[in-house]
Amino acid sequence: MTRLSLLCFMTLGILCQSCSAETQTHFSQKIADFGDTVTYTATTYKNDVVSYVAHKVDDFEYNPNQGSSTIVSDEIIISDGDLLFGHGDDTATPNKDGLINIVAVGDIMIGSSFPNVGFLPPNDGRDSFKYVKPHLKGDVVFGNLEGVLLDEGNSTKCPNTPAIDPETGQPKPMTCYAFRMPTRYAKIIKDAGFNVLSLANNHTGDFGDVGRTSTKNTLADVGIYYAGLLSKPTTTFTKNGVKYGMVAFAPNIGTLSINDLETAKRYVKELDKKVDIVIVSFHGGAEGANHVRVPKTTEMYLNENRGDVYKFSHSLIDVGADIVIGHGPHVTRAVEVYKDRFIAYSLGNFNTYGVFNVRGLNGIAPIVNVTMQTDGKFVSADVVSIYQTKENGLMIDKNNRAFGELKRLTELDFPNSGLVFRDNKITRSSK
Repeated sequence: MTRLSLLCFMTLGILCQSCSAETQTHFSQKIADFGDTVTYTATTYKNDVVSYVAHKVDDFEYNPNQGSSTIVSDEIIISDGDLLFGHGDDTATPNKDGLINIVAVGDIMIGSSFPNVGFLPPNDGRDSFKYVKPHLKGDVVFGNLEGVLLDEGNSTKCPNTPAIDPETGQPKPMTCYAFRMPTRYAKIIKDAGFNVLSLANNHTGDFGDVGRTSTKNTLADVGIYYAGLLSKPTTTFTKNGVKYGMVAFAPNIGTLSINDLETAKRYVKELDKKVDIVIVSFHGGAEGANHVRVPKTTEMYLNENRGDVYKFSHSLIDVGADIVIGHGPHVTRAVEVYKDRFIAYSLGNFNTYGVFNVRGLNGIAPIVNVTMQTDGKFVSADVVSIYQTKENGLMIDKNNRAFGELKRLTELDFPNSGLVFRDNKITRSSK
């Protein structure tokens, strides 16, 4: 099957393995069909012009949904003899202490210009992460982008003008929610520290393919890796000598399905062959303060199958996942260590401005800084609790309520976990 895919080629530094010359490539946007090859020129540091052929392939050269070995993707692999590299090799400095840190948070939606600019935050969002930025530092800093990055356009989900109450003549309360963050907000998210985002959720399709395409292009422009769409299921990158891969799932149209476990396992297996650390993200589970427990069965919510997040997480660790990060319930849920791998079943609402419910349990969430060995084994996790209010936005919670919820719920849902919660740190019992 053929489809058009816009290849946004970014400037890359190429290190030739057979020589010491560094090649600086300069790309332009091209349109290519499924299975095409794209020829472009690269100017070396000596100003020599060299032609390469870029074959469009998936990040890990495999897609279980396609029969061909050449896959539609937004990424390229360039090969010329000994020269072979892929997207995201931003550093080759080895990790010296054998440990890595993955910082993870839940939902991010820092302001929407839809249905009107009245839903944008004060100071145009520049203060969105002011109080938490010192805690967003790690080899990987991950969140779930709950909306699209798009400057204008109509929603394919919600009415573009509010319904009017015929009796009062006033707009009716909102019952449909679509989130359109201005593209300039991507830099705010990047500057806060985030380098990896999941797009697998129920708001990534709020503005159809136009919204998805704008989001992908905007994140690529600011240098944030992303995954979770059918058109972009995975991403890979290298940091401090460790190669990471991320794949994300949700029960929503246009995303990798959390309910297709066999396909999910194939993605993880193949990604595990190519990288050191496999990160799995899911958007799943029922929503709200009445659904803080991990039920260990399929969760139905609003007549939608939101997945069996317990079975899903364990099954993907069984085939190679090194950490599983959940979101979707808009509340904090328990954590678990299974086969030495860390699972966060929901990290709640992290930075969700505007119409999001941030009352009670919906307004508290953790920043989890997970320390792991480079083989993926869990060492410990430091937790910073945050809270949100309509008036003040995102703040550090000195009462550490999210940490308390992690402890309480983990002891309820996984009483034999062997995890110790003390002084905002999660460790394993020495027994």
